[in-house]
Amino acid sequence: MFLQAPLVRYYPEISLGLTVFWVGLGIWLLKQAKISLWGDLLLGFSWSWLAGSLYWGWWRWEPLIHIPMEAIGLPFVLWGLCKGRRKVGNLFYLGSLLGTAITDVYFYLTGLIPYWRQLMTVELAPNLVSPIFHNALAQIQTPWGISWAIVLLNLLLAIGIYPLQKRVCHWWAFSGAVLSTILVDGLFWITASLA
Repeated sequence: MFLQAPLVRYYPEISLGLTVFWVGLGIWLLKQAKISLWGDLLLGFSWSWLAGSLYWGWWRWEPLIHIPMEAIGLPFVLWGLCKGRRKVGNLFYLGSLLGTAITDVYFYLTGLIPYWRQLMTVELAPNLVSPIFHNALAQIQTPWGISWAIVLLNLLLAIGIYPLQKRVCHWWAFSGAVLSTILVDGLFWITASLA
């Protein structure tokens, strides 16, 4: 995420091309008996990387298509899970997609979508970014915004922590992806607060 964000903004073609590298590395790791689990995980990560490269590289100003584009790998992942294949990577991707969807739900519920669009159109003019962040933060700091943040944070925690009890790698990958949503969203909130 933190490597991809600046890369996709300035060099989206390179970010998109790196998907091939991640997939190739994932396939190679799958063939290594002792570390094949990492290959499985990397292949799931590759779906998230591909979706992020496409959306944030060329479509970031339109939030309505964010989740459909992030779900680009969903048919393949669901097929793999139905066949019992690549559970670690597939569940990592599903956890990542679910966390992203919950974050987007928060944006819609609290009326942050107009700020998203504004940020994407002025992102290259730093003097215009700060007022947009401050207006968005004011929207978040209402009772409505705080209430939904608490509800969705608890939902993410419940969805992320429950599978950890299963003590199985593929569920841990799912949990890690869901719980990392909290970390990433928290870092964005801190960044917006400091702007």
